[in-house]
This record gives sequence, C-alpha cells and structure tokens, in this order.
Amino acid sequence: MDIALMLTVFTTLFLVELPDKTFIATLVLATKYRPLYVWIGVASAFLVQTFVAVAFGAVLSKLPETPVHVVVALLFLVAGILLIKGAKDAAAEGDEAEEEFAGKAKPAEGLKAISASFLILFLAEWGDLSQLATAGFVARGGNPWAVGIAAFTALALVSGLGAAVGRALLNRISLSTIRAAGGVVCLIFAALMIAGLAGVEFPSWVPA
Repeated sequence: MDIALMLTVFTTLFLVELPDKTFIATLVLATKYRPLYVWIGVASAFLVQTFVAVAFGAVLSKLPETPVHVVVALLFLVAGILLIKGAKDAAAEGDEAEEEFAGKAKPAEGLKAISASFLILFLAEWGDLSQLATAGFVARGGNPWAVGIAAFTALALVSGLGAAVGRALLNRISLSTIRAAGGVVCLIFAALMIAGLAGVEFPSWVPA
C-alpha cells in the first residue's frame, strides 16, 4: 500500500467532508436514533458510495493519462476555490441542513433506524465532492485499494464523530474554519498536480 497516497486521500476527504452536510445530517440523526445505529447506517452508505467512486475512477484511469490528470487537477482547483469562498456561509448552511434532515428522520429503532440512516445519507450524498475526489485520486493512477480504504476510513470517521460528539465538536471549532482548511488542502493538491503536468519533478513521497 502507498502510505503517502493513503494519508493524502484520508486528510483530503476528512477535511472536505467534515464541514459538509453529511456531518450535520449524522449529528441530527443521532438525536433521533441511537448513535450506533446511525453510524452503522451512514457508514454502510459510504461504503457503497466509495466502491462506486473507486470503480468510476478505475474506468477513467483507462483513458489517456494527460487529459484525465488535467480534469482531476481542475476538479481540485474548483473545489478548493468553492470551499474557501463558501467558508463564511458554512454556519448558515449548517443550520439549514439541520432543519432539512430533522424533518426527514422519523422515530425508529434497531434495523429500521439503521435503514433510515442509510437511505437518508445514501440519497443525499450522490455526486458530492467526496465521491468526485475519490474517483479523481484513482483516475490519476492511485492504487484503487489504497484510495478506497483511505477514503472510506475518513468518511466513517467523520460520520462517527457526527454521531458521537458532533454538537460538542462544533462548539469547539467552527464549520467555517474546517471548510477553509479543506479548501486549502484542495488548492495545494491542485497546484502539485498542475506542476507535475508542467514537468516539475517531486520526491517520491510527494503525492503530485
């Protein structure tokens, strides 16, 4: 396994997903159902979506290398700009997400709570930035197993934090700060990829 790649994927996905509506949704669901049931349902949804994203990235990796790398670099560039630009609105968007998901969660226990958590997150997260980023890491030649494991671990950790200590965490660090940090990471990664496309050589441990 490529440790540098896995750390890059994990850090990027964690910082991108933590200020996302996924975290808020998991937090809200944990007020309706038992946190463990919520985490099982949400993590299961992420497992399926990660598998689909990795498979899509693997298909893209069969295309000509340079155009794919250009598209992936632009993806991270745009993502970084949008995250930083939207950082100031993160708190307001978080409040809106709480209202949205509070209305979707109906009282339930056991398997019904797990299924409800799975369906709510499964339907809400298709095509979001974390999926596109996961596909992008694979498309640019990343080991699919390494990318998939790191991506799922990051997403499972985000959902676990949301279910267990979401409210307490938000009292200590703002969504705006987390979103801005995620944007910076995306911009750094985009810059490394663009430099690599321009012929700049990096040490083997740099994920460019």
